[in-house]
Amino acid sequence: MISAQPITIIGGGLAGLSLGIALGRAGVPTEIFEAGDYPRHRVCGEFITGLDDATIDKLGVDSALAGAGSHRSVTWFRHERMIGQQTLPLPARAISRFVLDARLADLFVAGGGKLATRSRVARPAGRAGWVETDGRSRVNAAPWIGLKFHVRNLAMTGDLELHLGDGAYVGISSVEDGWINVCGLFQRRSDLRFDRDDALLTYLRASGMPGLAERLSTVEIRAGSRSAVAGFIFSRCASDNGSIRLGDAWTMVPPFTGNGMAMAFISAALALDPLVAWAHRERSWEETVSCIQENLRRKFRLRLRSAALLHPFFLNRTLQGFLGATVHSGLLPITSLYRLLH
Repeated sequence: MISAQPITIIGGGLAGLSLGIALGRAGVPTEIFEAGDYPRHRVCGEFITGLDDATIDKLGVDSALAGAGSHRSVTWFRHERMIGQQTLPLPARAISRFVLDARLADLFVAGGGKLATRSRVARPAGRAGWVETDGRSRVNAAPWIGLKFHVRNLAMTGDLELHLGDGAYVGISSVEDGWINVCGLFQRRSDLRFDRDDALLTYLRASGMPGLAERLSTVEIRAGSRSAVAGFIFSRCASDNGSIRLGDAWTMVPPFTGNGMAMAFISAALALDPLVAWAHRERSWEETVSCIQENLRRKFRLRLRSAALLHPFFLNRTLQGFLGATVHSGLLPITSLYRLLH
């Protein structure tokens, strides 16, 4: 029997690790190069919506998601005033990247995969057998900054609190072991001095949410969980240059959707069968790339367009007012929006 051609993955996040696990289950030798190490904290909402059981089963990652929280209730705040509550059509999974990435890495290695951490590899520009899942492409002068930390002993009004401020929104939801993830997207402010230890609270105050900042300043903050990320944009897909890019390496969806983590897993599942076929010499690399790119476009086109149209409603003061009125009146079509975004 002719052995399968090996596949190399650059980036050991959700897309890269889950793809590696699935390829190993299919008998394809796989190596992952990851610049960081495990476990570690990442800026992430850690709130997964739109990830179905079929995708989890196909990738073989069910044990990594074991014990994830099941959240449905959403409480909305605008400029520190509660404006309404909603119930998600389907439960969302909540689990920290600190736990999830490490579990996936262990699964990958246990399945026979080769994992090289603290290893930076240049993107291969269309080289056959290489897949890029190494996160966003850095964009100079990007307008956003993402900030997060974990806290404990914070009283909450629902499974997810969504706070809207001036050019900012923040999601708060529990993860595991009593920890609560606080993660925000902010328009960058040149007038603010950046101090990682105080950055999230500083941006909250500058965005018209001083009460939330005070509320968070009185609780325990998890050591090592303060994280920041910048230099990114949303909903711009990677160009078709002969490469396979998955997860954030392909595109980033605005975080209010709760769909970024799900899209990483789903993109890995969409790439799996074409890559297995290539590994067994059943199709060319060019055919494999074309098939995966079309799978991604077809699957995610509507949700990316919908998210891009809705995103300003979470940031612009006037549009926030319209969004807040629909939430407060109970007219926000949460089920229809969920379908568009997922």
